[in-house]
Amino acid sequence: MLDGKRYLIEGGRKLNGVISVAGAKNAISKQLVASLLTDEPCVFTNVPRITEIDVLLEMLAEVGTTWEWRDGQTLVVQTPRITCPVISQKYSGFNRIPILLLAPLLHRAKTVTVPVVGGCKIGARPVDFHISALQTMGAEIEYAGETYTARCTGLRGQIIKLPYPSVGATENIIIAATLAKGTTVILNAAVEPEIIDTILFLQKMGALICVDTDRRIIIEGVTKLSGATHHTIIDRIEAASFAAAAVACNGKITIRHAQQEHLITFLNELYKVGGGFTSNSEGITFFRKSAELRATHIETDVHPGFATDWQQPFVVLLTQAHGVSVLHETVYETRFGYTSTLKEMGATIDLATACLGNKPCRFGHLGHLHSCIVKGPTPLRGMPIVIPDLRAGFGYLMAALVASGVTEISGIRYIERGYAHIPEKLREIGANIEVKTGLTTT
Repeated sequence: MLDGKRYLIEGGRKLNGVISVAGAKNAISKQLVASLLTDEPCVFTNVPRITEIDVLLEMLAEVGTTWEWRDGQTLVVQTPRITCPVISQKYSGFNRIPILLLAPLLHRAKTVTVPVVGGCKIGARPVDFHISALQTMGAEIEYAGETYTARCTGLRGQIIKLPYPSVGATENIIIAATLAKGTTVILNAAVEPEIIDTILFLQKMGALICVDTDRRIIIEGVTKLSGATHHTIIDRIEAASFAAAAVACNGKITIRHAQQEHLITFLNELYKVGGGFTSNSEGITFFRKSAELRATHIETDVHPGFATDWQQPFVVLLTQAHGVSVLHETVYETRFGYTSTLKEMGATIDLATACLGNKPCRFGHLGHLHSCIVKGPTPLRGMPIVIPDLRAGFGYLMAALVASGVTEISGIRYIERGYAHIPEKLREIGANIEVKTGLTTT
């Protein structure tokens, strides 16, 4: 059943102005999980006010965490003791956080039960790497249809080589290893900025973590971690999304505190398509540099490659570029489902099972539609559309901003799960957007 809230966007306007983007959802959510490793208070600043954080705080409260918002973006959490090492089944399928709760709760309670994980339907996202790593470190884990139950008398450091540099599995192992006995070495680890930011938080708590060369992370277990204060990095996914919107709508948007070092690959591709930027200590300003946007070829990859969460707004941008563009998705195998709606809006998009690129790809010859061919430029037209997942959601917002006429967007819960105050930010840069709930306009 769809939620009653929806956005009405009248497209065709240039976007101009200055905005601030929120703290990184993919960093703060893991840092809140890591706060369970200590019984002392942890203070987080630059926390996004999104539904994913609200739900995570509810999960933590079930195990004994108390929390308080000191202001709109400052959050204090503390877990003096674990009151119940069981996460309610009502969180089954909401997101992928429950599997990350195994390690800190094993350290604190020696046994834990969590529901199966969920999240956006963008391809197979198994937890095999997580389970295998924790078992290697000494946990006994049972799967009972809808839950995982883990037990241990103490986790031990190990050498763990990941078959693929999975972000979630890397984070899970790091959190587990901080209080494990001995040294843990993760080979073929993910090194996304959000992971590094979580490592910085853990280091403030007293963890001993070294990010070595060639995707190697070394963690020396300690006996105790303390509380810490941490300012979460800004969301590079949200920053890139607004940057793509600025170029697609031929506007000029300044994003306060955006960090160029987290956007290097994105900025290269933005240049190639005809976008531009200037950067200083205050942030980054994005604009269209070329009179006509140009087609390009992009392949997603793990960091420092082109992030899979950047491809949705970029596909919308490429509908306005001259020529034939190709985007090869190598991270998730079924992430282009959202393009069917863009085609209904007027885009010329085809999907292919072939690996249209040079990067190593796990999905070759498996029949997955994981390459996207975009022919442009094509005018888009407004129509009623429904958001299917979080990142496709911003792509649809962009399509509505580019399109002629009015677009009514439903499925807003996906946007609110990962983006804070989107209508307000869009209005700040000149978008015509109304928020409707039932028959009431707000």
